[in-house]
Amino acid sequence: MGGTVKNPSYLRVCTHTTGHAEVCQVEYDATKISYQELLKVFWNIHDPTQKNRQGLDIGDQYRSIIFYHTEEQRKIAEESRKKEQKKYGASIVTEIVSAKKFIFYPAEEYHQKYLEKRGRKVC
Repeated sequence: MGGTVKNPSYLRVCTHTTGHAEVCQVEYDATKISYQELLKVFWNIHDPTQKNRQGLDIGDQYRSIIFYHTEEQRKIAEESRKKEQKKYGASIVTEIVSAKKFIFYPAEEYHQKYLEKRGRKVC
């Protein structure tokens, strides 16, 4: 999501010419979990101070980014980022960007359930 090329393949995204980031699109029931709670999980599952890197994965497609759908989500995400910043010595580089001008493209089948296919336990 977040790039300029229509329906890019993973290999094309890896050329660093599309502007896309690997993201998960989360659909949730706000009566069961809040947006704030989802953001807590987001902050805890990666290092938001690493630019263009998550774990062993390196490249602009691995940048830390939150795509929001409403102004309320934007405000909550920005407040959450400020709160999280207090926990880190380095600056948080997570981008907070409107999802309105972008299309979410699902990953190719071979990337679906990637860790599970490799025998790794997933939350």
